[in-house]
Amino acid sequence: MKTNDNEFSNGEITVTYDPTTCILSGKCAKELSDVFCDSIIPWINLEYATNQAIIKQIKRCPSGALKYSLNIKKKAS
Repeated sequence: MKTNDNEFSNGEITVTYDPTTCILSGKCAKELSDVFCDSIIPWINLEYATNQAIIKQIKRCPSGALKYSLNIKKKAS
């Protein structure tokens, strides 16, 4: 199985980070430091905030380096 070092998921939401697009403004770490912490690895930990708070912060990313997708669970038939 191939893994992506720049993809993070909590089962409900998946966040991707493109380091080639990032302008290193630090906005994510300054405004939602419980999730985005540039001094530890992995630097994104989705367990420390609600999905709504994470999405709100990603939308504030000035470079667009952070993106998200909702993981839709299929109902059993």
